[in-house]
Amino acid sequence: MAETFDLIVRGGEIVNHAGRGPADVGVRGGKVAAIGDLAQSSAGEVFDARGLTVLPGVIDTHVHFREPGLEWKEDLESGSRAAVLGGVTAIFEMPNTEPNSTDADALADKLARARGRMHCDHAFYVGGTHENAEFLGELERLPGCCGVKVFMGASTGTLLVQDDAGIEAVLSHVNRRASFHSEDEYRLAERRPLARTGDWTSHPEVRDAQAAIQSTERLVRIARRLGKRIHVLHVSTAEEIVYLAAHKDIASAEVTPQHLTLAGPEAYERLKGYAQMNPPIRGAEHRAGLWGGVANGVADVLGSDHAPHTSEEKARPYPASPSGMPGVQTLLPVMLTHVAEGRLTLERLVDLTSHGANRLFGLADKGRLAVGYDADLTIVDLDDRRPFRHEDMASRVGWTPFVGMEAKGWPMATVIRGAVVMRDGEVIAPHRGEPVRFQETLAG
Repeated sequence: MAETFDLIVRGGEIVNHAGRGPADVGVRGGKVAAIGDLAQSSAGEVFDARGLTVLPGVIDTHVHFREPGLEWKEDLESGSRAAVLGGVTAIFEMPNTEPNSTDADALADKLARARGRMHCDHAFYVGGTHENAEFLGELERLPGCCGVKVFMGASTGTLLVQDDAGIEAVLSHVNRRASFHSEDEYRLAERRPLARTGDWTSHPEVRDAQAAIQSTERLVRIARRLGKRIHVLHVSTAEEIVYLAAHKDIASAEVTPQHLTLAGPEAYERLKGYAQMNPPIRGAEHRAGLWGGVANGVADVLGSDHAPHTSEEKARPYPASPSGMPGVQTLLPVMLTHVAEGRLTLERLVDLTSHGANRLFGLADKGRLAVGYDADLTIVDLDDRRPFRHEDMASRVGWTPFVGMEAKGWPMATVIRGAVVMRDGEVIAPHRGEPVRFQETLAG
């Protein structure tokens, strides 16, 4: 007997745990209810996906949406608008807002701000500090929390935990996988005098590869001794990929589209302050090492590290210019371009943008295009060719470091829990975002 669904995505090619091939997707009650030939079935809404490719909803596990305190750069509404326009169905947001997200009240405030305003599903990190270490086991279990984030370098105030004793205190109290910005603050402090005023090519000299490598080695040693799981964010060196390959039982790794696409010194000469981020864009040999980590499976997830600053801020002469660049809207088209150019398969991209997040963070009902999971779908046109342009960016800062590149593949629709939220470059079902649920924090 023919079934009836709320939504059928019909006629597309799907990419999921079973591989790649033609199939329809039936949605009921916000969940995937059927995958296969649904030609005899009916639905309240039918999305014609002929000629398009249907992916599990893209999850960006690393964004800075700047609210509260820095809303002139971004806020939860504008950042999530950029996300869904880029095919992203869920995001994990970082704690270095003003005030920092380091306690239950700050997390509750972010969740309240997100309610009725964010366009994609969301979770928020709690920042690990010297002061709150003993409470992190409780904080990481709060609804809407994706885990603990620690800055070993490149931060100020209470969020900076540069010493081994501080890292041990944090890891001793957490039970979930903790995420780390891994640069050695002691080495960074020693090398700050190497900055050449107005010369962005000195940025990867100040924050050299050794600062990242020795920090990651320290971090892994501590985690190994304590028997804890760690996640190394925005890995930027070839050496870290080799080192982390020997510690996959406890350490996972994130790579960014920026580090996989840009390389110095060319990027700094062309983009100047727009190429500045932490850890830095490095030479082509490090970029090649990161691609090796993608090919051999050391890299677990892709994160955009969406960290917008205004053009006025970026125009300040180095080192007065701030580090960070927008990226949530461009993560998918940049990586689809790499797929089109043969650097990775579409199946591997799906693993990095959805399956990896599901595995690492224990998502309760997201990260797979499978029956019973949330009907989060990212529908793309692999044949779409268009340039990256500043004026197409929804972020409040209105620029992208990929300007001038041609995208080879583009998101055409974003479906979140069965609702078509974005279609053909327009947000058509706004403010539908809900908190992400995690297996390790389910009630009961």
